[in-house]
Amino acid sequence: MKLKLWQVDAFAEKALEGNPAAIVPLESWIDASLMQKIADENNLAETAFFVKTAPGKYDLRWFTPEAEVELCGHATLASAYTIFQELDPSLSRADFETRSGTLTVTRGDNGQLVMSLPSDPVTPFDAPSGFAKTVGDTLGTATPPEIYKGRYILAVWDNARDVRGIKGPGDIGAILRKLGIWGLIATAPGDEGFDFVSRFFAPDKGVPEDPVTGSAHCALVPFWAKRLGKKTLKARQVSPRGGNLLCTDDGARTILSGSCALYMRGEIEV
Repeated sequence: MKLKLWQVDAFAEKALEGNPAAIVPLESWIDASLMQKIADENNLAETAFFVKTAPGKYDLRWFTPEAEVELCGHATLASAYTIFQELDPSLSRADFETRSGTLTVTRGDNGQLVMSLPSDPVTPFDAPSGFAKTVGDTLGTATPPEIYKGRYILAVWDNARDVRGIKGPGDIGAILRKLGIWGLIATAPGDEGFDFVSRFFAPDKGVPEDPVTGSAHCALVPFWAKRLGKKTLKARQVSPRGGNLLCTDDGARTILSGSCALYMRGEIEV
């Protein structure tokens, strides 16, 4: 069986920036175990598979190298880019049915794509004694003064340099595993003209550090919008690759805008 594959850098002004995703359009669903093997072979944070169900409407699923996930923003943006640029340039909107409900991507201004995701408000986390210090020590940076919980753990520092200075995930996966959680967001007030900065770690899903994470911003945007008293925010994920996002807090929805860049067109045989 031969399948078309595109590799697209999401939240990127040009190739080799932002977060790469592999995009595999399907005529009909193939076995989930095969999709998982393809994602493992691609060895990117996510491989997205979608099936067209009607004009402009698609069923969409995402796989890390380790597992299928409930939500992935950057691979959704990259899927829409592939549809708009490669498969159906007449479209200006794509609706994706997913495990997280209907996700919509529309064409914006100046080549931007605008994506609507479900918000993930966080609440203060009654962490085990010493948890915050363990997080800071494991990441090789200062102790975060605040810890919150939503879909992921959200650790908040006072200064962007503490987030930028994180050495890497270390053994954060083992620490999160004890809580039954697989992802950690590190964030702080922004610098260099950004409202906030962040990083994201999910080693138990085969993603030691994700370059730019749409699903993390579903928690970050409502959090910082409330704290800063702003509806629209400029964000920078300060991973080694990095990426910029324009974010809008729309209550139950988080709106993320960004560009995509094509890196590769290909065909796989499985």
